[in-house]
Amino acid sequence: MTDSPIAPPLTPPTTPIPPVVPSGRMAALAQPSYDLPCGLRLRPWEPYDAPALVAAYADPDIRHWNRPDPLTEEQAVTRIARWRERWHAESSAVWALAPADGGCAVGVIALADLDLRGGSGEFMYWLLPAGRGAGATAQGLAVLTPWAFEDLGLHRVRITHSTANPASCHVATTSGYPLEGTMRGALLHADGWHDEHLHARLRTD
Repeated sequence: MTDSPIAPPLTPPTTPIPPVVPSGRMAALAQPSYDLPCGLRLRPWEPYDAPALVAAYADPDIRHWNRPDPLTEEQAVTRIARWRERWHAESSAVWALAPADGGCAVGVIALADLDLRGGSGEFMYWLLPAGRGAGATAQGLAVLTPWAFEDLGLHRVRITHSTANPASCHVATTSGYPLEGTMRGALLHADGWHDEHLHARLRTD
């Protein structure tokens, strides 16, 4: 009986894998704004949007699906300033959905959980009642998805949501994010643990 051959030890590659998105690339970009067919505009959040953020974080539907803590108007101004700082820190990109002719935000689309070195991120969104029913989120994703792939240079972008939230599922699928699977017991809501759908797109899709 002969001994089984022993595999040689693995040696680390001599050349490290480069980051998918180089450090500093996002910070060097100006945050773009886009006019949408529904009459809303995607733009950076401004301090005068603070009342809309306070209202959103008190809205029952937004609180149920997104779990935000209530904010005072002063805290909302601080939160908006932090969102703008995160662009330059390359940790997230947060857009307001607001009337194209001016006025406070009625919703948000954010590219969060950014891993620029690994080339991935996750879109998150919510709408106040005044912004619902016109397809604003899907229209926003239609312009921000190409930005994430072509301008920023990500490889993969995902959307996750509770399986009990069919409206969010509809937004994801109509925006070209196919369902990849279900993550069991993935997120704790006020009414218990929820399974989550995982949707994603690749730059090569």
